Amino acid sequence: MPADRPVVLATRGSPLALAQAHSVAAACRRAFPTWRFELLLVKTTGDKLQRASLAAPGQALPKGLFTKELEVALEEGTADLAVHSLKDLPTDLPAGLELGAVLERADPRDVLVWRDADPRPNSASGTSAAEAPRPLPELGEGAVLATSSTRRREQVRALRPDVAIVEIRGNVHTRLRKLAERVACDATLLAAAGLFRLGFSLQPDGRLLGPGPDVADPASSPPVPEGLRARPLPVEVMVPCVGQAAIGLERRSGDDRLAEVCARLNHRPTFQCVTAERTFLRALGGGCQSPVAALAEVVGEELQMRGVSFRDGPARRALVRGPLVEPVALGEQLAAQLR
Repeated sequence: MPADRPVVLATRGSPLALAQAHSVAAACRRAFPTWRFELLLVKTTGDKLQRASLAAPGQALPKGLFTKELEVALEEGTADLAVHSLKDLPTDLPAGLELGAVLERADPRDVLVWRDADPRPNSASGTSAAEAPRPLPELGEGAVLATSSTRRREQVRALRPDVAIVEIRGNVHTRLRKLAERVACDATLLAAAGLFRLGFSLQPDGRLLGPGPDVADPASSPPVPEGLRARPLPVEVMVPCVGQAAIGLERRSGDDRLAEVCARLNHRPTFQCVTAERTFLRALGGGCQSPVAALAEVVGEELQMRGVSFRDGPARRALVRGPLVEPVALGEQLAAQLR
């Protein structure tokens, strides 16, 4: 690659994807102030299939829904780096491409968002002190939760069998609007990292506030609907999907200039964690819509990794630990326990 040629970052055009790509470009410019970095917007298959269910049983969806076209741009040389939400990137990459860097992970938790003053009272509010509190107490008896994630659906069903699950599509703002307008649901689940990267904030009283005036693109960040409340869920309650809250940079192998960029941006502890998670997912033969979940975290000089699988009936859970320098072995160990 000629030294004077700009480094082109390929990204999807959704508000969240653009927010992530702009943050990556800013990090690149800080690390290489004399280089030029440009964004290339690419529409992926997943962007075109807004009405397709991502969780319907037996639904055959293309592999790499949100990544394939970005990879084509890399292969054809129209882009140099592809910016991915790592949770969307398949574990098996095309020949000649590799995961070059992973930025420091943001908050990996899921956030439960619900309408305030839900008309369905939660029967758990009247339980005696001797009874265990009902999981997800914000959801009233028989509430309807909207999600397109198989992982979230199965974990909610295990926690609250009385809650009905319906499909929802669209970006974060669309989902919040549907919830506020009572479009067939009483609550939804969103990734904390996505909310925060879009400029949302959670107040101590549970209010969900929208992006402030300093947001990069105010036109793509309409005000948050009124009457919504939100609470992050502990990872022990709702295990995140593999790669959640991490931004990955995919590159062509053998390009020294791109390798230099990736080396400067890579956050080694996060890379070790997602390597363990992606190894786990690959060992189970699953993709981003498989009913499995895993999160690896650095604890001292070790990796700690929790996982859950609903692939063969009731939930199977495990927690494993291992050396920080052996993420592949740890991922394989967790997969073996949940297989």
